[in-house]
Amino acid sequence: MRERSGVGLGLALLSALTFATSGTFARPLITGEWSAVAVVIARVGIAALVLAVPALLALRGRWPVLRRNAFTVTLFGLLGVAMAQACFFNAVRYLPVGVALLLEYLGIVLVVGWTWLVHGQRPRRLTVAGSLTALVGLVFVLDLTGAGRLDPVGVLWGLGAAVGLAGYFVIAGRLDDELPSVVMASGGMAVGALVLLLLGAVGALPLAAGTADVSFAGHRVSWLVPIAGLSLIAAVVAYLSGVAGTRLLGARLSSFVGLTEVMFAVLIAWLVLNELPTLVQLAGGVLIVGGVALVRVDELRSAPAPVAPVLAEPALSGDR
Repeated sequence: MRERSGVGLGLALLSALTFATSGTFARPLITGEWSAVAVVIARVGIAALVLAVPALLALRGRWPVLRRNAFTVTLFGLLGVAMAQACFFNAVRYLPVGVALLLEYLGIVLVVGWTWLVHGQRPRRLTVAGSLTALVGLVFVLDLTGAGRLDPVGVLWGLGAAVGLAGYFVIAGRLDDELPSVVMASGGMAVGALVLLLLGAVGALPLAAGTADVSFAGHRVSWLVPIAGLSLIAAVVAYLSGVAGTRLLGARLSSFVGLTEVMFAVLIAWLVLNELPTLVQLAGGVLIVGGVALVRVDELRSAPAPVAPVLAEPALSGDR
């Protein structure tokens, strides 16, 4: 069980790190000729195609598993992919990136509330303490003291991203054990890309793209460079490791580990854009790690102790 949790934690951190690159890759496109929806479609559409072959190989002889989980994959694509990404990138159009991230990560509070109201898993003291610590650290990392008046349109987009993020963690944490993670990631991204493409085609969402060079990391580069980064690093690796990690850790813990995405985003901005983190942001990063640690300790304390099998009765197995 501990080895399983360790692998899950490593995958969740890898997912947070790669997801954190999305803003750096998307910014030059959104500030150029691309609409936010077009960026998301390119990102998840290409990633879905890349993962299609391994997904098909994983499904050989197991097509009934996909049919049984078709609704789950579709819902994951709608909430965890299309809604979360489209709302976040649209929020960035009206709000500072830090404010948009803070609004999106309110979805973690929604995850705790969901597990409490729907499944009766009332958060214990350590989880509450970890929640508050991590959210305070999140505010420090984002360093919102210079933020001006918030555009209500951007706030609504940000809250929509929070709902999508909560859906991502809840759905990924309750998958059928027989459904391969690569199938979930590829299928969800294909659904998300298709839905956004249809909405853009009918004019419900703005859809625009271009082939002009963009400014990235202080250099003029082809638009293919950020597109490749978005689809391969911030989508293929991010979603595949995120789905696998959430299956091992559960929705609540993986959502808190996901908070480290903000800390990684600050570090990436420092390395790529030469934006050095302040002492306040570094202190916030420590608080985020501390909050995640508190939730992790609470999860370990609440895990049922293994029971020795009784010879007269058959032993039952299964993690949950």
